[in-house]
Amino acid sequence: MPAPPPLSTTPPPVLAAPAAPAPVASGESLRVSRGPAVLSVVLSLAVMVGIGVWTYDPAALAAFARDVRPGWLVAALATVAGRVVFGAWRLRHFSGGQIGWRDGLKDQVVWDFFAYVTPSTVGGGPILPVFIARDRQLPLGEATSVVLFAMLVDQLWFAATVPVLWASAHWLDVFPESLGALGTGALAAFLGGYLVWVLALAYGTLVRPDRLAAVVGWTFRLPLLRRFRDKAVQTMGEMEGRSRVLRSQPARFYVKGAAISLVPWLCRYGLVVCVLASVVPDLDAALVFARSAAMQLGALAVPTPGGAGGVEALYVLFLGPPLQPQALVAPTLLVWRLLSFYAFIAAGAGLVARHLRQRPVARAHD
Repeated sequence: MPAPPPLSTTPPPVLAAPAAPAPVASGESLRVSRGPAVLSVVLSLAVMVGIGVWTYDPAALAAFARDVRPGWLVAALATVAGRVVFGAWRLRHFSGGQIGWRDGLKDQVVWDFFAYVTPSTVGGGPILPVFIARDRQLPLGEATSVVLFAMLVDQLWFAATVPVLWASAHWLDVFPESLGALGTGALAAFLGGYLVWVLALAYGTLVRPDRLAAVVGWTFRLPLLRRFRDKAVQTMGEMEGRSRVLRSQPARFYVKGAAISLVPWLCRYGLVVCVLASVVPDLDAALVFARSAAMQLGALAVPTPGGAGGVEALYVLFLGPPLQPQALVAPTLLVWRLLSFYAFIAAGAGLVARHLRQRPVARAHD
């Protein structure tokens, strides 16, 4: 097991600078298939078209185009920019400055792209370290430590959102009546289970990484995973060393990192508020914000790439009438998905394609 970097009087960065650019370990390659991206877009568009046909009203659409308030659409664009900028800042902070602003912006967009072409529970994080390592010629273990910690902070904020939503439900209709008792119970059970999972992950990553390593080692004894066991055990050994470095950080490191990591999620939830406020007068912004958070948490249970198809259905369930006229559901959904989903698919695909053209990596084609 490699020893962690020695501690000094100044807080060590999570990502230690190598003495010289180190190539990614042999055999580590970025494999990208077009299939998941195409499937994600097709599923999203198919459900969106169905919603559009169901809610189509020419007169209401004319009013939508006439009464739209562009200032709120500018604010919506600002939330998208904030999501990317603060995401880049987070990577820069957790890497101790090894990831610069320009690279951080690119990495954040690529992370969102990977999140939208993998199942929602994966979130793109496991793929991003390979991209960063090959793009910067950094050791894979170093890139993994940064992304893993960023993922952990994200998960902790997600977990913290669960009790906040439950408490808010006492004075806000966070869970729409259309969910019914069964749907509300199932969502509450999922969120409760998710909260337990995140707390267990945080404990295993920061407090007792040896126990997490033991669980991983046992899991990779299974027949289908046995051939990956050596690599998994090696990675967990590296992470045990990195966890000691993380625990050595001062409180301000965690506070600043948590605050930076919170902003992208507030921007995600606020985007829905801005889009609806552009066409809905007297919008209950607090309720829409809370339902946006609940909707995006619920989307974690959707098994499709990026939750495509299921997210659109959840939008209708959480943010449809009476929060907005039925005829406006499809237009606002389209604007929201254009800014929060399709734009990142397009931009991320372009960045990944450029990366693959510049570096000789293995590719997987359909």
